[in-house]
Formats: sequence, structure tokens, C-alpha cells
Amino acid sequence: MTRTSVRTGRKLTAAALKRRLRSIRFLSLDVDGVLTDGGLYYGDNGTVARKFNVQDGVGIKRVLALGVEVAFVSAGTTQSIHHRARTLGVRHVLSGVADKHAEVEKLCRKLGVPLAAVAHVGDDLNDLPLLKAVGLPLAVPNAVPEARASAHYVTRRSGGEGAVREVCDLLAAGGNRGPRPNHRPGRDGDDG
Repeated sequence: MTRTSVRTGRKLTAAALKRRLRSIRFLSLDVDGVLTDGGLYYGDNGTVARKFNVQDGVGIKRVLALGVEVAFVSAGTTQSIHHRARTLGVRHVLSGVADKHAEVEKLCRKLGVPLAAVAHVGDDLNDLPLLKAVGLPLAVPNAVPEARASAHYVTRRSGGEGAVREVCDLLAAGGNRGPRPNHRPGRDGDDG
């Protein structure tokens, strides 16, 4: 499992990836194309719906319980993003975001987490500044070539098809975290 790092020009070995994963305290997730397959469903009344993956939800709950902060970061503004976050117990939703890097950096300052301890999973051009700033840039295989090239690791699963679960499983395997204080799982009772 060796991945190329465009930022350093060196290959990120499995051991280096494992070390980097252990340092992550904050997981930033793009929504469309990462938490979903990128498709948008429009109803006759103009509402927009997204399809989220249940296995991704289970993975997110798992890393939240381990003490990793999670944020959904999206240019989109529909309520489905906020509802999914509430369902999973994700406290940080940055929607309608034009500059993901600036908004995540602002949230990091508020939480006292350095960007070096952030992993971001992205798939498109608007993710590039954030991918270049965080400690662990990640992409999905259905990402644009520039996002894949900026990533230290490209998931095997596509966005909306378990890519986030794959990342969460890698983070959980890294260990060395404590439970998040006052963490309560989502309220809607679904499995993920």
C-alpha cells in the first residue's frame, strides 16, 4: 500500500501512512462525490435529495466515539446535509462554503486543532487548497485527476460507495485516541 505524495515528491509508505493516521484528530469530509456518489436527485417541487451510504455512517460513528472530530464541508446548502450530520452525531457542518480551506482553518482554530492533525477527503477542484494544507490529504478514485494527484492516499472504494468507511477504518486501526467527551450518537436510530 504505497501512495505517491505530490507535495513531497516521495512515496508514502504503509508505515508512514500509519504514523500519519495516528496523528489525525479531525476528519473533514466533502459531501457531494465523497459522502455521496455525486448525483443529485431533483424533485418536481425543486427539492434536492442525496443518497448517503449506511456503511460510511457506521464508520463515522466509530471515529467520533474514538475522539476524532468530524466535519461535513460542502458548497451545497440543502437540509439533507444537516439532517445526515444530526443523524450521525456530527456537530460540525460547513455548508454553502466557497473557500473550504479558510472555513476548515477557522474551525480548527476554534477547536484548537492544527491543520497538521487534519485529514480531508475531497474529490474536486474546490478541495485542492484544503488538500494541500492538511496533514493527510485523501481522495476518492472518482475524484478529478488534480485531487487524486494531491492526495497521499486514494481510497479503493468510490465516493458514496464506502470510501468514507474505508478512511474511518484506517483511522480506527491507528488507535491511540480517547472517547470524545459528551459524545452522543445520532438521534434517529438508523444504523449509519
